[in-house]
Amino acid sequence: MTLEQDILAANILIVDDQNANVQLLQRLLTEAGYTQITSTMNPTEVCALHRRNGYDLILLDLQMPGMDGFSVMDGLKTNDNEGYLPVIVLTAQPGHKLRALQSGAKDFISKPFDLIEVKTRIHNMLEVRLLYRKLGEHNKALEQAVAERTAELRESEARYRSLTELASDWYWEQDERGEFIKVSGPVMEMLGIRVAPLAGDSSGAPLEGWDEAERQILQASIAARAPFLDFAFHRSNADGSKQQFRVSGQPMFDHTCRFIGYRGIGVEVTPGR
Repeated sequence: MTLEQDILAANILIVDDQNANVQLLQRLLTEAGYTQITSTMNPTEVCALHRRNGYDLILLDLQMPGMDGFSVMDGLKTNDNEGYLPVIVLTAQPGHKLRALQSGAKDFISKPFDLIEVKTRIHNMLEVRLLYRKLGEHNKALEQAVAERTAELRESEARYRSLTELASDWYWEQDERGEFIKVSGPVMEMLGIRVAPLAGDSSGAPLEGWDEAERQILQASIAARAPFLDFAFHRSNADGSKQQFRVSGQPMFDHTCRFIGYRGIGVEVTPGR
């Protein structure tokens, strides 16, 4: 259905205590192609009718006995869940126009009616109203899609971490400054192995037991934000024994393609381990 078809199918309520005005507006709207038009001459019914039917537009006379249009708008504000008051006021008093807009009306039509003006203002009001509603529906759908996608990503990440922990000795993440922010696996239990040797300390001094040439190569890959797979790493212990490791890592970027750090896995591959 096109926007124009939606406009002509809009649910419209006419509120006026003068039957002649009601009949004139009904005939005008019907001839213009509008198909859902109802009316009432009792302003006290308007809030209940709107709560039940959710009108796309209410054409509201301001000067009515018993309950004027301003009181009707005050009542509509209390039961409008959208926070959008779909009201065009009908008035013969120029001084009421500003007050009506301040009270929440979206537009006004002057009496006596200029029929071209009436049709134009009603059409424009409904176009804005329906676009406003479609935007709200789109935003809700987008929020739902984002929430579902976020849940999927969290589930996928949890599954990924579980698998990497099963397939490796440790899992690690660094932020954009090279600081380790997440570590999982029995890293601390491994003999003398700490997370720090993967990047080196801030002083740049050689780290005891680790091959400095290998460390420099690994640091260069990280500095270039390049992925690395099964990078060989060796460590010589004080007792003369040697350990061998394989380290894999990849850079991480956020949705704006900004670098936010590294994540990777490591496994000890020392023969006889």
